[in-house]
Amino acid sequence: MLGPGAIAHNGNLLNAEAIRRDLESQGVEFETSLDTEVMARLIEHTHGKTWAEVIRGAFARVTGAYSCGVITPDQVIAIRDPFGFRPLCIGFIPHAGQPSHVFASETCALDTVNATFVREVQPGEMVVMDDHGLQSVIFQKASRHAMCVFEFIYFARPDSILKNCELEEARIRMGQELAREAPVDADMVIALPDSGTPAAIGYAEASGIPFREGLVKSRYINRTFIQPTQSLREAGVMLKLNPLKRTLAGKRVIAVDDSIVRGTSSKRVIDLLRRAGATEVHMRISSPPMRFPCFMGVDIGSSKELIAAKRTVPEIREQIGADSLAYLSIPGLMRAVGRGTIDEFCRACFDGSYPVAVPQQLEMDKLALETH
Repeated sequence: MLGPGAIAHNGNLLNAEAIRRDLESQGVEFETSLDTEVMARLIEHTHGKTWAEVIRGAFARVTGAYSCGVITPDQVIAIRDPFGFRPLCIGFIPHAGQPSHVFASETCALDTVNATFVREVQPGEMVVMDDHGLQSVIFQKASRHAMCVFEFIYFARPDSILKNCELEEARIRMGQELAREAPVDADMVIALPDSGTPAAIGYAEASGIPFREGLVKSRYINRTFIQPTQSLREAGVMLKLNPLKRTLAGKRVIAVDDSIVRGTSSKRVIDLLRRAGATEVHMRISSPPMRFPCFMGVDIGSSKELIAAKRTVPEIREQIGADSLAYLSIPGLMRAVGRGTIDEFCRACFDGSYPVAVPQQLEMDKLALETH
């Protein structure tokens, strides 16, 4: 036993249930259903002479998406899965007396502690920080890298940098690409704040149509698509957004958002804009249609819940009540990101091309959600 430790985890383990059953067969007791506890118990029951050796051995058994930080009495250890699904970075705080390194999921977090960005933790890399500085080892390699492309579209904060790409600028470029792919005649471009704002600015710049603020967002409502129930998601939309009626009255409006998941929020926003006096509402989405569920830790629902899973774009347009609807293409998205090829990203929610095999039980669990 090496002593106490703590773990923080961003991601989702695909084989968590298999590891849990194996540990339970050895008499290990669990207090939660979290895959983070599975990781903690696995570390606890993996043998080794050092923390780095134990963690390396434990994570050799793990499959899925994980960016983790492990804190021990004298070390901080950062580890990222070999596909690099989720972000993880290293920063440096140049204190005169005792300079030190820090780890964070996103570069924007470094600013809050006055740290400078050093580099990303590489896929399959384990970085150990102690009194001797940083030591790094590639503990596992994958046939390809597969960072979640939705981090660029929505999840990561716009003031972060991923793959040397400033996300605010990438999202503006998504809007510019969208304007070139799907132009429409209108009086103004508005955003569904705040996540749709950079793409809306880009669409306005490329189209020459003025950008205006048409919806005011309450700062006290969280992201609605990840609420646990549909009723909470719908209530959140109504509480979160309020239209500027004088701005919208009698206008043809292009409303730009980053994605459409279930479609209920989009429908309510379009109804809101029409009640405020908009004569036309054209929806433009700065990502491709989300047609497949995510198994890597993103709550975007089952296939049944995804509005694009079994519908064409015209059918989606009719269901949400827009005058027109267009999505950014996958090639347009990659031009906007401007870093690498599509094969360096996980885009399974768009095209069903999962980088790793999905256990049958997880697929069955998603299917079970569709029957309720």
